[in-house]
Amino acid sequence: MLTPTGEALAEPRPTLRQAQAKLDKLNDRADKVVDRYNAANEKYKDAKKLYTKLNDSYKRKLATVADLRAQVVSMAIDNYQLGSDMLSWPSMLGADNPSGMLNGLVLAGRITQARAETLVAFDRENRSLKSDRDNAQNALSAADDKRDGVEKERTEILALIKQQKKLLKKLGAYRTGDPNSTGLKYTGPASGNAAAVLRFAYAQIGKPYVFGATGPGGWDCSGLTQAAWRAAGVSLPRTTWSQWAWGAARKVSVNDLQPGDLIFSNGLGHVGIYAGNGKMVHAPQTGDVVKISPLTGRSLVGAIRP
Repeated sequence: MLTPTGEALAEPRPTLRQAQAKLDKLNDRADKVVDRYNAANEKYKDAKKLYTKLNDSYKRKLATVADLRAQVVSMAIDNYQLGSDMLSWPSMLGADNPSGMLNGLVLAGRITQARAETLVAFDRENRSLKSDRDNAQNALSAADDKRDGVEKERTEILALIKQQKKLLKKLGAYRTGDPNSTGLKYTGPASGNAAAVLRFAYAQIGKPYVFGATGPGGWDCSGLTQAAWRAAGVSLPRTTWSQWAWGAARKVSVNDLQPGDLIFSNGLGHVGIYAGNGKMVHAPQTGDVVKISPLTGRSLVGAIRP
């Protein structure tokens, strides 16, 4: 746009309120992307564990087959040196029923039971070796696909974080946090599991929010809730959505909250721990730290009591 004198007008700078509104939208979006990242990362880790398990099994079987092959070769040499007419048995390996054929040789006295068992074992292990190898390779391929999904979500998150940091610094609200923070001591009325949960969560206050983090120097929202309840002996799933699904039979009204309850908000994009007196302890978003916040002004979805 030009002034009557032909000079270009500068773009108006956004107000702090506009910047805050944009930040709120970014935070909501980031919550959802981080949860997708966490879900993809959990699937990747599961796929990698399966590959490791299958590959270890394949390696063990490979060693077994190698040992049996050495025994089979030794038996073939013995047969040859003795001028035995048993040289036909190698052709039985790979047949539809080598066990039956070999048992026939045993009954005919043309091969010992021990040698027959060795040959049957070699045939069995050798047949399943390819299957084990293929299963391991398929699991590795699946893990690679899951890793690609993780990287895709990670790339989107990093772009969001860049925007978030820029706006937070403009608002003068960027907080780096202290990974070594010792937090606060919980002195509330909760008892039992809830007290253990809140003691753990309070001890994390002041540590930075870090997407995908599960401690000890930084947390994301579901990483904190998972670890806090683990401290009380309860195993929660990793992501916000999976924690909500896990608690399907444990839901409580937001009007009947008790300390330690998990509170879900922002369309299930965020989770925190109810601390009592209308407040919760949580890991909010990029540029902030684990802290205690009021529930007022939040779009609450619901709560569960683990």
